[in-house]
Amino acid sequence: MVFGSVGGGGRYDGLVGRFRGEDIPATGFSIGVSRLQAALKALGKSGTEAAHGPVVVLVMDRAPDAMAKAQSFVTALRAADLRDASGNAVGAELYLGDSGMKAQLRYADKRNSPCAIIQGGDERAKGVVQIKDLAAGKALAAGIADHDAYREERPGQFEVPEAGLVAAVRSLLRGPKGGA
Repeated sequence: MVFGSVGGGGRYDGLVGRFRGEDIPATGFSIGVSRLQAALKALGKSGTEAAHGPVVVLVMDRAPDAMAKAQSFVTALRAADLRDASGNAVGAELYLGDSGMKAQLRYADKRNSPCAIIQGGDERAKGVVQIKDLAAGKALAAGIADHDAYREERPGQFEVPEAGLVAAVRSLLRGPKGGA
């Protein structure tokens, strides 16, 4: 893998003179921090694992009662001081954009969210939420070739009562081995 130059420098004797009218000797250097980080990561020497982003609560309905319910989920998740299996804090946020479920799930993926919380009108009427485990969903979806089978199986997605939301997310974050 080739990354090019990570740093550079040299003499800049004439540079100060352009601005001040005096001939002052000068040297300088720069480091491409993002390029250096990419190179270290590719070599497995960055020493950091990608931290989880926040749990994202999707907005399926803009009705005031639906928004209030979604915000109450965010509040409960934030108050729970959620931690992943490594002990890192995991926040929660409400999706505030104007788009459909597919775009909201893409947003959660970009935020490196461990899971997304989904509650449409049907779920709200039943007092439940859908939790989509984004990492498990990706892994399970790899083995499904048919779109209809994917929709039917909803890999990595499960339903819990509203009151069990925090416990279910906490369990999901701990992982299959029941870590921290």
